Formats: sequence, C-alpha cells, structure tokens
Amino acid sequence: MVHLSFTSLAIVAAVAFAAPLALGLAPALRLPSVVLEIVLGIVVGPSVLGWVHVDPPVEVLSLLGLAFLLLLAGLEVEFDMLRGQLLRLTAAGFALSFGIALAVGLILDAAGLTGAPLLLAIMLSATSLGVVIPVLKDSGEASTQFGQLVIAAASIADVATIVLLSLFFSQESSGVGAKLVLLGGFAALVGAIGIAVLQAQRSMRISKALVRLQDTTAQIRVRGAFVLLTAFVVLAEKLGLEAILGAFVAGAVLKLVDTDRAMTHPQFRRKLEAAGFGVFVPFFFVTSGVRFNLDALFASGSTIARVPIFVVALLAARGVPALLYRRTLGERRTAAAALLQATSLSFLVVAGQIGMELGLISQATGAALVAAGLLSVLLFPLAALTLLHEGSAGVAGLEPEPLG
Repeated sequence: MVHLSFTSLAIVAAVAFAAPLALGLAPALRLPSVVLEIVLGIVVGPSVLGWVHVDPPVEVLSLLGLAFLLLLAGLEVEFDMLRGQLLRLTAAGFALSFGIALAVGLILDAAGLTGAPLLLAIMLSATSLGVVIPVLKDSGEASTQFGQLVIAAASIADVATIVLLSLFFSQESSGVGAKLVLLGGFAALVGAIGIAVLQAQRSMRISKALVRLQDTTAQIRVRGAFVLLTAFVVLAEKLGLEAILGAFVAGAVLKLVDTDRAMTHPQFRRKLEAAGFGVFVPFFFVTSGVRFNLDALFASGSTIARVPIFVVALLAARGVPALLYRRTLGERRTAAAALLQATSLSFLVVAGQIGMELGLISQATGAALVAAGLLSVLLFPLAALTLLHEGSAGVAGLEPEPLG
C-alpha cells in the first residue's frame, strides 16, 4: 500500500482558511483574498519556510481547484450582453489588445527579456473576470453601461485567450491545422451534449426528479455539474486540447442551458460557488504560491526589473484598447475600464505553468509574470474604484443609454 502524507494538505487548508479570515479582521486592508493566498503559499513553501511541498494529495486538490475556477469563470460569462454594438465594440477592443500584446511580445523577445512572444501575447491579453466582477458588484456598477462594457470585454478576453492557449500551446505536438479540426470536433461534441442536457431538462419526469433531489443529500444538480466538468476535461484531453478549455466550456454550457435557475433552483449557483471557492479554488492559489520560485525572481536585477515591465505591458495591452469606449463612457470611466481590463492573475498563473512545462519560458520569467499579476490585482482595481467614486457625483443622472 502506498503511504501518503497529508501534512502538506493540512497546512495548505489552514492557509486557505487563514487568508480570508485575516482580511475579514482587517476590513480597512482592501486586498483581494487571492493575493494573500498566493503570498502565504510562497511563505509556507520551499522558497521561505519549507513547510509545504507539492505532493500527490496537494497536487490533486490543486488541479480540482483549477478546474472549478475555470468552471465558475465560464458561469460568469454574460452571453446575453455579447450582441449588437456592445459585441462589436468589445470584440474590436480585444483584437486591438491582442495586436498590441503581440507587438510587446516581439519587442521583449528582441530585447532578450523573454522568449515565446506569441505565448506572452496571449497571456497579456487576458483579464481576471473572477476579480473584476466582484469589484463591479461591490461598487454597484455591474448593471450599468460601464459595468456591462467591462464584463463583456473581460468575457471575450477570457474565452479568446483560453481558446488561443489551447490551440497553440497544448501539450500535444500536432500542428495548428490539426488542432483547428480537433477544436471544431470538440465544439460539435459540446454542442451535442448541451442540446442533450437541455432536452433532458425539458422532460417533465426528469425535471420533477431534479427538483425533488436538488436540496436533499443527493444534491443532484451539483453532482451533475461535476459530471459535466470532468466529462469536458477528459474530452478536451482526449482530443489533444488543454484541459482548462474543457473546464471553462463546462461552465459556459451550464450557463447557457440553465435557463430556469431563478424559478426552480435559485441556490444552485451558490452551492457551486461554495464548493469551488470554499474548498477547491483556494488550494489552487495557495499551491501556486508554494510553486512560486522566489529564488528565480530575485536571482538577478534583470529578473526583478521584468516585473514593472510586465505591469506596464499589461496596461498597454489591455488598457489602451479601452480608449475605444471613450465616446460612450467619458474620460474618467474609460480610465477606470482600462485599469479593470488590465487586472490579470489567474490566467497568468495557469498559462505560465504551461509555458514552463513546455520549456518556452524560464522559471524567472514565469515568476516575474505572476509577480506582475499580483501587482495588477493589488493596484488596478483600487485605482479604478477611486476614479469611479471621485467621478460619481459628476455623472449622476447622465448614464448613457444601454448598448444593444
């Protein structure tokens, strides 16, 4: 029998509990919990105290945390918003963003600061939807035209960067043409499964059974979501695509097919968030901190210097395209949108790990990118909220007509 130690698992669980509690005890410290989770992971990991190592139990919980994080990110995509002028505006913004990011990647590659310019461009084009949406909700901006624009732009960035990462940087070695075929096959299978789930929900017998079992110990809808998550992850892997694409698509399919959530099962989303954010997702972020190579980051002055360069690169790639919103939002809110769009961490952690596993970026570059992401989450939302609060008196009653 294989002996497994759960000491590291217990310490990671304790850190995941302590991080939000510490922030709750110090409400004046406006710091996202994910930042403290990663920082504490660095402290208890090999880089500082050496209490925790990524052994099999921690690895499994971390992978489940990543899957749940992407499932919940897929659930956050507001598909109803992605149409008409709003879709055209935010799609043009992402196209501009990716163009700027690719130019930045090529410049940094030519300067010898990093390799893999395409991978860096994809990483710089992402926005942390899971960080941005709570900020907008807490500030009362989620339902405004400003909030709709930012959420739509972040949703497009989330979907596009995950697809691009899976297309160009999957662990499998097949070419882009073959990957496009596989991606098309994956989309067809996802569509077929989504239609099957939708048809099953319309069955009166199945629907009654779901309602009867959803709040019992069966928790049938939560179990169904987990089946969908694992099925899409396995399907993506079997087709040579990244597992993260399968996890994200599982959340998006749930969002699309779950049309009567408010009527028959208003607690379903909350239960998924409780399982994800309460148990699994913190394991991913704390473990990311444990894996963080602090020695590589501080190995040389040039590596440390990359951190502010990457922060500026995030602002350039995701912030500059917000200028397209200026006629719609005005200058102050456009600046706030730019800062929120440039807030990125989760995707930098995920894509950085993939890049290091493929040997495309060094440990030092990966550490510098995550450090830049930490700074973006620390600084940009707070600066955006400051701009919004300062400008709220001046724009009261002047909210533009919703984009359609």
